[in-house]
Amino acid sequence: MELFCNLHSIETLGTVDGPGIRFIIFLQGCPLKCQYCHNRDTWEKNSGKKTSMDSLIKKILKSKPYMDASNGGVTVSGGEPLIQANFVTELFKKLHSLGINTCLDTAGSLPITQDIEKLLNNTDLVLLDIKHIDNKKCKELTGMPNTNTINFAKYLNSKNIPMWIRQVIIPTITDDKNDLIKLKEFLSTLNNIEKIEFLPYHDLGKHKWIDLGLKYPLEGIRTATEEDIKNAEKILGL
Repeated sequence: MELFCNLHSIETLGTVDGPGIRFIIFLQGCPLKCQYCHNRDTWEKNSGKKTSMDSLIKKILKSKPYMDASNGGVTVSGGEPLIQANFVTELFKKLHSLGINTCLDTAGSLPITQDIEKLLNNTDLVLLDIKHIDNKKCKELTGMPNTNTINFAKYLNSKNIPMWIRQVIIPTITDDKNDLIKLKEFLSTLNNIEKIEFLPYHDLGKHKWIDLGLKYPLEGIRTATEEDIKNAEKILGL
């Protein structure tokens, strides 16, 4: 039986979402309501383009020479790809049969189920986006506490699944020194981290909120500078 996903978009030659050159699949649907979301149009679960796995595989194979030459692969992002865990699992199984590396870009924002466990068993690398280490501040920023994300990180550690930790540095919101120290303390308990990345906040997705007739929640918050990133890295000893 042919499998389908709700697809938002694809990027054929990505270089920032995992190692090497990557084919990036953005799936539709997200339980979070991040105030700085640059893909606001991915939130709705049942929208997007109904796309078959076979059609995605055909497109992926066109980029395989570039992925092979750079030790790259396929990254599935969103939205929140855990919402479509069964599809991603079957996709990753197929990619492994073709010798293609698999990467999951997630906030770990859903409780771990058997379906998600199966997905992680077929995942080579997880890019885990920790929205905010402070539970209350995370809820204010995303609409949800960070409980699932923290449990997700602990689960990956228990299964020794490699992960890159990511956090967006938003001036006055995620750059507090005490919060970053708290983040450092938590990450020090994990043994499976291959890389920690701080990403600078920008408002390039603001137009998507406006196009949807919505007010951009972080109006007036400045974009992050290189100095902001360096300060965060210094606190974590990177």
